Formats: sequence, structure tokens, C-alpha cells
Amino acid sequence: MSHSTDPRVDAYVENLPGWQADLCGRLRDVIHSADPEVQETVKRKGQPYFVLEGNVCAILAAKDHVNLFTYDGAIVPDPHGIITGGHGNSSARTIAFREGDRVPVAPLTAMLRQIIANNRAGGWRKLKAAAARSDREMR
Repeated sequence: MSHSTDPRVDAYVENLPGWQADLCGRLRDVIHSADPEVQETVKRKGQPYFVLEGNVCAILAAKDHVNLFTYDGAIVPDPHGIITGGHGNSSARTIAFREGDRVPVAPLTAMLRQIIANNRAGGWRKLKAAAARSDREMR
């Protein structure tokens, strides 16, 4: 897949063990296929982030797995159960991948597209606040 890459993200991926580098490459392709306007950058201490009118997701390789953090305020549905951690987190949830795990392309793409749509609508914080106001008004 052809997409614009950030050389700092390239360096991050290239320095990973083989299976993690391959997995991160597949994740990058899925992320960019969700919307061609997604941009790569590096934040914090060299962690790859993917942004479009706000954070969409980030990748962090650990010793025995790779985490994909989704910045969705826990408002994006997960009907396929791909979220593995952070269920109670108010800003981000995690999908952990271990060696040999497959990437759930269709559910992940749908989730990323919803996060991007939410970002374009003002972001999950704005959407949560509007939902809370609506709930109060309905009472």
C-alpha cells in the first residue's frame, strides 16, 4: 500500500524485532487505508502516532507484544471485541497483539473510520459532552 510515511516512524519500525516490524507494517497499512488523509508523526519519547483532526491511534512495541492505542474516549462501539485493555479508560483503549496474532482488518478499519469521523465532528470530548447534555435534557 502506498501512503505518506514519516521517516521517524520508519526508523521506529525498522528497529523492532522481525515479527513486530511486520505487524507494525500491517497496522500502518490498515490505519492509512481507513482514510488516506491520516498523517504519521512521533510524540512523547519517539512513539508513532497517527493523526487526523486529532489523535486517531498510536503504536507502542513492548517486549512480547505490540499495543495499538485508540483515542476514542471509549465511545466507539466494539461489537467484535477487539479491544483488549483500557475498557474503563476515559480517553484511550488498547488492542494488544502478540506474535502470530492476526490483524482483524475489517473491525479495526471500521473502528478507525469512526474515530476519524468523531474527530471531524469535533472530537470525542465534544461528542461526550453533547451526549451528556442530551441525556440531562431528556430527564
